[in-house]
Amino acid sequence: MGSRRAAGERRKTRPAVIGGVAAVVVAGAGFGAYATYGGGTAGDTARAASAAAEEKGRSGPLTAAEVTTTAQRFLSAWQKGDVAGAAALTDDAEGAKALLTGYAEDARVKDVTLTAGTPADGRVPFSVKATVAHGKTAEPLAYDSALTVVRRTGDGEPRVAWHAAVVHPELKDGDKLVTGEAGTPPVEALDRNGERITAARYPSLGTVLDGLREKYGKTAGGTPGVELRVVRGKESKAAKVSDKTLLELSEGTPGTVRTTLDPALQEAAEKQVAGKARASVVLLRASTGEILAVANGGHGFNTAFQGSLAPGSTMKVVTASMLIEKNLASMDEKHPCPKYFSYGGWKFQNDDEFEIKDGTFKASFARSCNTAFISQAPELSNDDLTRQAKEVFGLSMDNWSVGVPTFDGAVPVQKAAPMAASLIGQGGVRMNPLNMASVAATVKSGSFHQPYLVAPSVDGRKLATASRTMSASTLGQLRELMSYTAAYGTAAEAMAGVGGDAGAKTGSAEVDGQEKPNGWFTAYKGDLAAAGVVQQGGHGGDTAGPIVAALLKSAG
Repeated sequence: MGSRRAAGERRKTRPAVIGGVAAVVVAGAGFGAYATYGGGTAGDTARAASAAAEEKGRSGPLTAAEVTTTAQRFLSAWQKGDVAGAAALTDDAEGAKALLTGYAEDARVKDVTLTAGTPADGRVPFSVKATVAHGKTAEPLAYDSALTVVRRTGDGEPRVAWHAAVVHPELKDGDKLVTGEAGTPPVEALDRNGERITAARYPSLGTVLDGLREKYGKTAGGTPGVELRVVRGKESKAAKVSDKTLLELSEGTPGTVRTTLDPALQEAAEKQVAGKARASVVLLRASTGEILAVANGGHGFNTAFQGSLAPGSTMKVVTASMLIEKNLASMDEKHPCPKYFSYGGWKFQNDDEFEIKDGTFKASFARSCNTAFISQAPELSNDDLTRQAKEVFGLSMDNWSVGVPTFDGAVPVQKAAPMAASLIGQGGVRMNPLNMASVAATVKSGSFHQPYLVAPSVDGRKLATASRTMSASTLGQLRELMSYTAAYGTAAEAMAGVGGDAGAKTGSAEVDGQEKPNGWFTAYKGDLAAAGVVQQGGHGGDTAGPIVAALLKSAG
């Protein structure tokens, strides 16, 4: 009995030995786990080697079978509507579940058929055929997408690399698909005669029509259609990526907005910029500000309304009015035009280094002498040009209400050399053809009338105003300067044959990195004013000038 009792005591203090390996059995949650200590048998060694080999295999390249099987299981679960099952086969189950749920519930996509293509390097293309249903309306949906199979971090299991683009190639991470009413009802734009304006008839008006829908879609009396669209998330919005319509289930009923565009003049403007990818032009009625035509070559961006470019010597119209008001220049008085003039550490010069000896201010304006204007910088305050542009010409106030998005010009307060450069439309000065057409219109009419494409009576909005007008003497001289330039100066060749009460100013603006400057031209005839720019075109009289002059001629 003593020996049996001793044996019992030993069992209480030492673990059992099984096959030379000490083992502790841990039971719980319905399964057993074994922790081993010390050495092992040949079987244990083999099992460990097998597990290591399996783990090594999961960290190596994916096999064709792994790619195919994973893709098929994922697509099959998605097609059956097993969102949880499909999401579990991705490396971001939470994100996949949210987007796949929204695919059915928010985008209202049903009857999904997914067909896998031939895998290549872990990438599996697939086609999607489905139906989008909203109320009693349903439309077929078909597109191609792709997925990529990767090894999951940690255990090496093959999983679908999750990105929103798997669901639809137009999606970026954070975006979602939604089917419902279009955000803004469509708008049918009308010209001043009540005829419909379409991008098919006037190709360069596409961006203008978009702006009209944005501004008046909710108030023009239309009803939105139903569409499947991409709704952008935070990252896409930060990158300024817009929502996108993927499928239109039903058209909305458009509201109507009448514009000030003249169909004959708009057609003429379209012809003038056709084939000129970087040309833009605006024509307006000087006495009212009504925009009669606007056109952009290339049609990708509304440079005519939203461009922000140095206007070059066309800005001398504004500068000349200021110099005359300050008694720093007078039309028929002698005015310096040297080859060079230095100010603020910069050396300025004229085109081809010309000079006018004993010439008048009229001669300097007509020939576009830079130093005639730069030489007056020492007599000016830093904010003089800024104030003149705002107070007389209504520029750089950021308050124009045209009816579509516009840039209203910028004439910032500058000092030293940049201030001097601004006098000739360089430095920080920025304009577009709409702004410069308005400058010519202000000279012709005698006061600033904010340009507009939609009459303020349509929506009761208030147009911008300038705080003062030029004196009769200043205005008379400025008109004479532009008239003389149109007849005998740098604008004469382009304005030949325009006739009537006409005035003009040319401009060329140097831009870093461009071999040729941007060519500018602004002019008026009768009650019409126009301006244009040809980027990287060269001298304004040779490039933008013929476009503007032809448009004025077509107006009769």
